[in-house]
Amino acid sequence: MTGMNGAESLVRTMLASDVDVCFTNPGTSEMHFVAALDHVPGMRSVLALFEGVATGAADGYWRMARKPASTLLHLGPGLANGLSNLHNAKKAGSGILNIVGEHALPHLELDAPLASDIEGIARPVSHWVETSTSATDVGADAARAIQAASTAPGQVATLILPGDTAWTDGGVVADPLAAPTPQAVDAAMMDAAAAALDGSESLLLLGSSALTEDNLMRAARVAAKTGCGLLCEWSNARMERGAGRAGIDKVPYPIDQALEKLGGYKRIVLVGAREPIGFFAYPGKPARLTRPDVSFVHLAGADADLDAALDGLEHATGAASTAPVGIYDRSEAPDPTGPLNPDSIAAALTASLPENAIVVDESVTTGRSFFPTTFRAAPITWLNNCGGSIGYGMPCAIGAAVACPDRKVAALIGDGSAMYTVQALWTMAREQLDITTVIFANHSYRILRGELTNVGVQNPGPRAVDMLSLDRPRLGWTEMARSMGVAATRVETAEDLTRAMRAGFEENGPSLIEVAL
Repeated sequence: MTGMNGAESLVRTMLASDVDVCFTNPGTSEMHFVAALDHVPGMRSVLALFEGVATGAADGYWRMARKPASTLLHLGPGLANGLSNLHNAKKAGSGILNIVGEHALPHLELDAPLASDIEGIARPVSHWVETSTSATDVGADAARAIQAASTAPGQVATLILPGDTAWTDGGVVADPLAAPTPQAVDAAMMDAAAAALDGSESLLLLGSSALTEDNLMRAARVAAKTGCGLLCEWSNARMERGAGRAGIDKVPYPIDQALEKLGGYKRIVLVGAREPIGFFAYPGKPARLTRPDVSFVHLAGADADLDAALDGLEHATGAASTAPVGIYDRSEAPDPTGPLNPDSIAAALTASLPENAIVVDESVTTGRSFFPTTFRAAPITWLNNCGGSIGYGMPCAIGAAVACPDRKVAALIGDGSAMYTVQALWTMAREQLDITTVIFANHSYRILRGELTNVGVQNPGPRAVDMLSLDRPRLGWTEMARSMGVAATRVETAEDLTRAMRAGFEENGPSLIEVAL
């Protein structure tokens, strides 16, 4: 193809490598890429009003599609606006291709107002960073970036595209590069893991892609055969849950509960999981959540072939023909009624979530009751925030909905978290995505009220309390949603919440429910 510029070679290389979705927030330096998106067929471009929405959406897309989407970000400041959700994506093991515009190379010498160290900004949240230096190199650089993003369990790759490499002719479309094969499991480590799982003082702890439906069943058979405990990490990028599936509990977030939960285990086998640690340090409390004499067997990390690891463990323990533990029936409880509280909200979710729904959970304090109850919900997929930086939930729901247009998405979001990326509502409406957003409006950073006590502040004064309050003035969620094209309602009882959620799932397009707490 003659006369192809660097930007067009980039888009065509992306499509050749099956990267066909781009979450965008472009500026002047990216206009040739925008033009290429327009005239090269096959690329879906989704506009976001804030870069954190674009990066969070790319995270959610990977979790459900299991292939990378790209972002398009404007120079260093645009990338910086997206860093929070790139941090979350990196912790979740999500593969993302960031395309970041840069000034034309000669223009960098002038120290223009938007000039910055883009590579330096990108490195802390990226596994792979490179700047293309000529139009001829762009396609090959893109193929390598996509290969890096597709490396197990998924990586963040950032390709920086100077304006003159985008607009200059000489672009070459590069062939796709195969992702590296995930690490194999060591046979000796498999034997050690099988020996360690012996009775109630041993634990099988799962994370990452060990939480697929098939892998959970394998782990549940191992637990039934060996008598070991079975848990997953507190935060998981993707987990299959609901009736008919192996339901396992997770390591609690509160330190004291986690220490109690894990205190009885002398031997822990890790499959896709890390050794359990607390989110934060607290005065007089340990950072490690396990007993000092615990013995760990690191069977397989998140970058390994976890399907093979659990299949091998199942056979090494002789569990292949054993009936699994923890299989729950569908709930037959009546719809909840009365005041809204964490338990009645959990019951409303269990009653209303449709089969095959995707749940994006950023419910923070309100959501701690959701996990046990929803074992008996219809079969669903559950996504958590793995990096702890809030504002991930609604953008992640966008990516999940784009990846799976045939599935309903429920975004469960605390009101404080939702304000970080409230612009996501506009993108939901623009794209007419099937997302029901549930806002838990307690008008405070409620989790931080508890954290004050946890770090030793026993009697906070009025100014400290005021800094954690969101009721001066109160946020109007129904008004905000409607202003961005999303149908919205406010509920005050459990029966109204159940009714509103069912209505949201029955309709096409986005809706928002404000839960008055």
